[in-house]
Formats: sequence, structure tokens, C-alpha cells
Amino acid sequence: MSMAPLALRLAARELRSGVRGFRIFLACLALGVAAIAAAGSTAQAFRQGLASQAREILGGDLSFSIENREFTPKERAAFDRLGTTTYTAGARAMAQAPDGGRRLVSLRGVDANYPLAGAVRIEGAPNLVAALADSGGLPGAVVEPALLDRLGLRIGDRFEAGTLDLVITGRLLGEPDGLSRGFSLGPRVMVRRDVLERSGLLDSGGLSNQAVRVALPVGQDPRATGKAVQAALPDSHLRMRDRLDAAPGAKRLIDQLEYFLGFIGLASLVAGGLGVAGAVSAYLSSRERAIAVLKALGADGALIRNLHLIQIGVLACLGVGIGLVIGALVPLLLGRLAGAALPIPALFKVYPWPLAKAGLFGLLAAAAFSLVPLARARITPPSALFRRSPAARLPLSLETLGAALAGLGLAALAVATAPTPLAAAIMIAGVAVAFAVLAALGRTAAYLAGKTRRLTRGAVRLGLANLAGPGSAARTASPAIGLGVALLSCVVLIQSALLAQVSDVAPRTAPAMVFTEIPADQAAAFDQAVAREAGPLGPDAYLRMPFVTGRIAALKGAPVKIETIKPGERWAFDNDISLSVFAQEPAGAGVVEGGWWPKDYRGPPLVAMNIEVAQAGGLKLGDAITIDVLGRQIEARIAVLRKVDFGGFGPNFALILDPAALEGAALRSVAIARVDKVREARLTRALGRGFPGVNVISVREQLEAAASLFDRLALAVRGAAGVAGLAGLLVLAGAIAAGARARAREAATLKVLGATKLQILAAYAIEYGAVGLIAGAAGVLLGFAAAWPVVVKVFKATWSVDWDGILVLMLGSGGLAMAGGLIAAALALSQRPAPVLRRD
Repeated sequence: MSMAPLALRLAARELRSGVRGFRIFLACLALGVAAIAAAGSTAQAFRQGLASQAREILGGDLSFSIENREFTPKERAAFDRLGTTTYTAGARAMAQAPDGGRRLVSLRGVDANYPLAGAVRIEGAPNLVAALADSGGLPGAVVEPALLDRLGLRIGDRFEAGTLDLVITGRLLGEPDGLSRGFSLGPRVMVRRDVLERSGLLDSGGLSNQAVRVALPVGQDPRATGKAVQAALPDSHLRMRDRLDAAPGAKRLIDQLEYFLGFIGLASLVAGGLGVAGAVSAYLSSRERAIAVLKALGADGALIRNLHLIQIGVLACLGVGIGLVIGALVPLLLGRLAGAALPIPALFKVYPWPLAKAGLFGLLAAAAFSLVPLARARITPPSALFRRSPAARLPLSLETLGAALAGLGLAALAVATAPTPLAAAIMIAGVAVAFAVLAALGRTAAYLAGKTRRLTRGAVRLGLANLAGPGSAARTASPAIGLGVALLSCVVLIQSALLAQVSDVAPRTAPAMVFTEIPADQAAAFDQAVAREAGPLGPDAYLRMPFVTGRIAALKGAPVKIETIKPGERWAFDNDISLSVFAQEPAGAGVVEGGWWPKDYRGPPLVAMNIEVAQAGGLKLGDAITIDVLGRQIEARIAVLRKVDFGGFGPNFALILDPAALEGAALRSVAIARVDKVREARLTRALGRGFPGVNVISVREQLEAAASLFDRLALAVRGAAGVAGLAGLLVLAGAIAAGARARAREAATLKVLGATKLQILAAYAIEYGAVGLIAGAAGVLLGFAAAWPVVVKVFKATWSVDWDGILVLMLGSGGLAMAGGLIAAALALSQRPAPVLRRD
């Protein structure tokens, strides 16, 4: 305790000289902390925005929805007893302009109570009631601007939507419950519910949806109420959502975005940790004589440690504070710039928890990377400091134990605060392994440079000698540069593969057009119409299939227990799914196990099932499943397990029944076709004349829109990943600054011995350029190793490589490192030899 005041006085005296020598230390800490704080604060702003508008986003306190049927009187009575209700219905139809232009739209019918919460934003009409009233003898409709732009329509124009004749009375700018309803295949058109009911689009056998939203009495628990209704109506298969979880898709997106961006920040902090360690080591190296004098005068190791620990602690708090200020301001700036253009409501302000978490990350990183150099300074004897003897072997001490605990705390905090701890643990382990590999590679490169320098001459030999020396950037900077390149290359590879999937692979393997709602009695005529306009199409370019929806109600004779199925695999068991009937095995059936039934099969119902669905339900060949379809239950035995490519051209149904199972049912059909853009436009117009009720979905258009959106998102993610690359450059700058004195002495010696400026510049460029290329190549390989399982296993996409982007990363890392070497040489050469050599 008696030494503490002296350590404080000495530390305060040292700190009065400013932060010179610690600029890289501060920058590395501030960069990582700012990235983590900005990611957490932005995510919290979106969460608070969703929470503050949860009732408006859902459109009430509770929502129940079903597909392809009407609510029964019993269900309506149960809903109406809860509170005020509003019923809406949705269907898809083809909108057609007077000039013949056609576009798929999402029709929505609303009643007089809509909306229960929030307001519909309309342009061109005073309110929703006035907009949906009849005008000129036709029902009014408000439409999204995208439809007006596509079909060249204006307010007051008439158009057709399926069997409906409508007049445009306003532009639909926003629905309060639009976010909770999710993605739409076409622009939205809103009409009165009774108008939509008269259209026939909600009839049994078509694709439609029904929803009811409920405003509960004050104080009533929406979640408990919703579960009670589901329990009272178990056979209704109601999909329930409450205001506490109004937009689950948006919530998952926010969680994933925060985790990904926060992980990039953490990786930047780890990469910058080398800069922290280098800055501390360089500072202590510059203080060698002062430390030696203090020890010679009787100062013990504890005083030396405490003196410098206080300085580093103060500077670490300063660096963390700078990062927190930047991290708190970035979301506020985003809110100011983006404003209402954001797709998710956000409440931007300063949130304490994300900042506290980022600050704790920064302090742990500072401790993990700065305590080891302190331990070395504490144990080194005065004689070694005066004589510049090699550093002593690092023993187990309080400092090394503290560094290890801080590193473990860093990893534990990352895992504990992640949405998915297992995924976080895997990613943290991946970063640790990558860091170790890059560090080992740097040392290996230094060793090999030392072995091969004897085979070279001139500037090359000098460069390799520097690469092999104790102050080599291969040991200090290459792990950080490599980690930054690894993160960037991983993002580039994932982006390029997914973008290629939607812009190249999918257009080649998927249909260009999908046709739905083809009546059973017009199927043959539809085929002929397609052939007239698009020309004869073989089975590899045109396929029409019966279509119906159903629900898997029981497995092996027992009702489906959804809680026993993994959340990511429940889609086939907690919703209605599409199914078809085929008499004989279709082309591209993808049979994995079993055999198809004979063409004239008339026995007990058989089913061909997607193998992934079977595995999710614990099913195998010969097991029985019960399917609710067309108002009756069919028990079918699994005869075929098949691999289904839902994005490809073929019978992409989770279930296919034998024809006898649905004999007598007038099933509507769906069709898929591969045609070029010109024939697609011609066919769309022609079908509007003969088959106005058939919906035409342009897959090409959807893919183009997805590619455009993904490209914009990828640019933002790539920019965030660039933070890790910047951390690597900071470490390189720190290595250059830390070795400036030794480099100046080295350059002065070489100049005295007759080396030219060009030779010295070339030697430095070779050394640092080699470091950049080695770190870049290793980083790209690590990026490959991280990106491939994400693309192939997680997204199940085709692996493809953006070689141009990878080449730019490799050459960029080498070029930037070489530029750093030239800067280091220029700084060394700018000093006259005599004063430099006299200093030592």
C-alpha cells in the first residue's frame, strides 16, 4: 500500500506528457469499441421502434389467420367475444390496364373497422372510407405506386383485377400492419372486403388467406388470451400472433444483423489487440533506461508494474470512451440521414446497455493484450535493460494470469450476449484458430526468409533479412492483416455466391414464369394457348401439374406434436403446404428411396415425400401420415422419399399423392415455363384475353428485384467488414511506428556502408510487400474455409467465387503493406546518419 501513492505520482507525471506513442493504442481500441457500440445501439433503436409501435404493426392486440378457407361461424363467435374485431382477406390476381398491360397484384379486402390501430396513409383521398367507396358505378381501390408506374395508370383510371372492374381512387403509401404481413409477390391493391368476396377469388380450392385482428380490453394479456382461443379451437389450426411479437421476421433480422456486425467489431478488436500489444511494447521499450534506473535505485517489480498499469489503464479508458462516443453518435447520424426511408421503425437515442457492453469488450481486450508486455518489463533485471539483452522468458505471473482471464472473459461475454450462443462459440473459436494459424504462418515466413536470404543478393537479401529479424512485421502485423482480409474475403465470397445464385444460377435452373389458378376444365385449352404464343415447349421447358393445399395432421397415427420438431423444420407441419398428384414418376423426381407406384394403381393411398420433411418428422419408408385435404382426412403410406429442389424446374412439392387418392376432385393446376423475355411479355398479354383468372408470376422479375436488394445490402455489410481491414492497417502503422527508431539506425548504418536510397527503399518494399501478400493469401484461404459451409450448408446455394474481388483483396493487402514499407523507409532515410548513430 505504501508504494501505491508513489506509483500514482509517477504515473501522473508521465501522463502530463500526453498520449504520444499511444495514438495507435487509442485508435485500435476506439475502432473496435465503436463498431460494437454502433451495432448494438442501432439494433436497440430498431427493437425499441418495433416495441413502441407493436400494436400498430400488428393492427391490434391479437391476430389470427388461416389459409384457403373462410372462418367458420364458431370461430367468428369466439373472436367477437374477445373485443373489437376487423376481418381482412387476401388473394392474388392479375391486374390489367386498358392498354393491355398486365401485372400480378396482391388484393386485400378490408371491412369498415379496419384499421383498429394506426392509420392507412393515402394520397388522393381524404380517408380510407372515401377511397374505397364506389365511384362511377365501380368499386374504389387504393393501389401502391409501383402498380401505377408499371401499368402507366393514374388516379381516376379504371383497371381490371381478376374478375373485378375497379377504379383507382388513391395511392396506397403505407398500411399500419404492412410490416407484420411480410413479403408480397406484387404491388398491393386495397378494396372493400365485400367487393373481394364477390370476385370468386376467395372460393374453396384457390390460394387465399383470411385474418382477424382483435383489440382487447385494457389490462388483458394478449398472449394468454390467444393461447386460450387456440386451445378452444384445436381443429382450426389458427396461426396466432400477439402485439408482443408483432413482427418476428424483423426481430430475427435485427438479432442477426446485430450479431454479425458486433462480431465484425469484436474481430476488429481482436485484430487491433496486436496494435495494443505493440504500442505497449514500444512504449515500454522506449522507457527501458528509465525502468533500469528505477530498478537500480531500489524500485521493485510491483512499483514498475503499477506505474505503467495506471498509465495504460487511464489511456485504455480514454480509448474506450472515444469509441463509445463514436458508437453512440453513428446510430443518431443514421437516423438523421435515413429518417422515414428505413423499412423498420426505429427510435434513435443513446442506450446504456449496448454502450456498457461495448465498453466492457474494450476494457477486456486492453487487459488481454497489454498485461503481457507489462509482465516482461516487471521481471527484466536492470542489467539486461542497460545492456539491451534479449527479453527474458515469460514466467507464470499475476500479469499473464490476468491476460489469460481477460481473454477468456472476452470470449465468454461474446457467447453470453449473442442471440445464438452455440453459433457465437463456433465463430469465436474460428477467430481464435485463424489468429493462431496466421501467427504461426508469420513466424514460418520469417524463418523461411532467414533460410533463403543467403541465396539472394542486394536489396532482395536485405529485405529477406529484415523479414527474418526479431522486429519483422511478419510476426507483428501479418496476423492482424490476415484476419482483416479473412473477414473481408468471407463476406465477398458469401455475397458473390448468393448474388450469383439469384442472378445467374437461379435463372438457368428455375422457371421464368409460374402460372397459378388454372381451372381444371380449362387445363388442356391453357396448354394450347401457351403453345400458340410461346411455340412448342418440351417437358424441359413447360410443365403443368395438379395443385392443392393440405396439412399434415398426424404421423404414424398420432397427432403432430409441433414442439417435438426443430423450429427450423416445422414449416411442413404447422402450415398448409402444397401437394400434387402424379400417375407416373415425373422427370426430375429426385427419388432417393422407394419406388413409384404403377400408372394404373388403385390401392390404398400412397405418397411421395420430400426426404427433409420425412427426417424432420422422424419418418421412413412404409410409415403412414394423415393429410387434411379438401375437407377430408387421407391416411397415406410413404412409398417414395425424394430430394426436392424447390428453386429448380420440376415437380417442387413436399408431397405427391397417387391419383386415386383424390379421384373425383376437380383440382386446379399450376404450370411453369422457361421462355425468353420477349415471349414472356407476349404470353402474359395473350393469357389476359383468354384466361383472365390465371395468375402469372414473373420469376425473372422477382430475381432481378432480389439481386438489386441483395447488392445494396451486401455493399453495407462489406463496408462494415472493412472495419476489420482498417484494424489490420492500424496494426501495420503501429509496427512501423514502433520500429521507427531501430529502422532509422539500420538505414543510417546501411548508408554509411554504401547502400543507396533506392536499395534501401527496395529492401523495405520487399519486406512489407511480402508480409502483405502472405497475410492476404492466408486470409483469403481462411475466408474460403469460413464462407463455403455458409453458402453450401446454410443457404444451400451453388458455390461460386468472385475471383476479381479475391484478386483485389490479395493485391490490395500486398500493395498497402508495401506502401507502409516505403513510408517506413522514407521516414528512416529522412534522418541524417550521424545524429542517429550518436544516439546509441
